[in-house]
Amino acid sequence: MNEISSTVKKDWLILSLIVLGFALGVYFYPLLPDRVPVHWNANGEVNGYGSRLFGAFGLPVINLAMYVMFLALPYIDPKRKNYANFKSTYQFLKYLLIVFFLGMEVITFLISTGIVVNRPIFIQVMISLLFIFIGNVMGRVKHNYFIGIKTPWTLANEEVWRKTHRLAAPLWVFGGVLNILFTLTGATLNGYGFISIVVVISLVPTAYSYFAYRKITNK
Repeated sequence: MNEISSTVKKDWLILSLIVLGFALGVYFYPLLPDRVPVHWNANGEVNGYGSRLFGAFGLPVINLAMYVMFLALPYIDPKRKNYANFKSTYQFLKYLLIVFFLGMEVITFLISTGIVVNRPIFIQVMISLLFIFIGNVMGRVKHNYFIGIKTPWTLANEEVWRKTHRLAAPLWVFGGVLNILFTLTGATLNGYGFISIVVVISLVPTAYSYFAYRKITNK
C-alpha cells in the first residue's frame, strides 16, 4: 500500500492531466450537440456517435480506469519482478497513453462544437505518432503478461520475447512514419493503407515469435 501511495504522489502530473480531462468535459458539456463523434474509421472519418454525456466524460473515465490499471499491473502480474527492469519505459507508456486519450478528447470537443472542421488528418497523425513512440521503447519492455506483444511463444520463452520485441520495434516506427506520409499526401487508399500497416506490424511479429520459438526449442 505504501508503494502505491508513493507512486500516486510521483504521478501528480498524470493525475493533473486526468483531472483536466474531467474539467474539459464539464466545460464543454453544455456546448456539445446531442450526438457526439466517438469513433473513427480507418480513414480517420467519423463513423460512430454517442450521447452528450458519453462524449463529455467517456474518455476521461477511460483515462482514469487506465491509470488504475497501470497502478495495479506490477502487483498482479506473475512476472512482477521484471517491472523494476523497465520502470522508466513503463512510466513513459503511462504518460503516452494518458496524453493520447486526452488529445483525442480535445479533438472530439473541437470537432463537435465546430471550432475545428472534422479533418481526418488529426486522428491519423495522432495514431501514427502513437505507433512511433511505442515502437521507440518497445525493445526495452521486459518479459511480462500485460505489456507488449503477448503470443503463446513470447510468453513461454523470455529469449523469444526479447527477439520479437527487437524485431517489432522498428516495424512499429516505420509503420507510423509510413501512415503519416499516407495521411499528408492523401494516399490513404480508402483506408486500406492504414489497415495494411496495422496487419503487417501485428502479424509479422506474431509469426516471427512462432518461428523463433521453434528454432530455440529445437536446439
